[in-house]
Amino acid sequence: MLDSDNITPEEQEYINLLGILIHDYEEKSVLIPDLYGVELLKALIQEFGLKQKDLIPIFKTESIISAILNGQRKFTVEHIEKLADFFHISPSAFFSR
Repeated sequence: MLDSDNITPEEQEYINLLGILIHDYEEKSVLIPDLYGVELLKALIQEFGLKQKDLIPIFKTESIISAILNGQRKFTVEHIEKLADFFHISPSAFFSR
């Protein structure tokens, strides 16, 4: 409708109303926090109902998973690549903006 060359007054009013409704919805909705790194991994584990042992193919051992989740170790490039493949997200999601 927005790409149309000839928008009728009724269509313009409809577009304006949609804009107002979208704005109101976004103002009232709960904001999704900007997660990355370990916090993102924790959220994904919870969202997918996973256990640490489910991530052994990525990290090789549960002790490495625990150390990363507790902040005692950092992700390696290989971890990030495998996590991105596993969760079907961009590797960049694990880095702060």
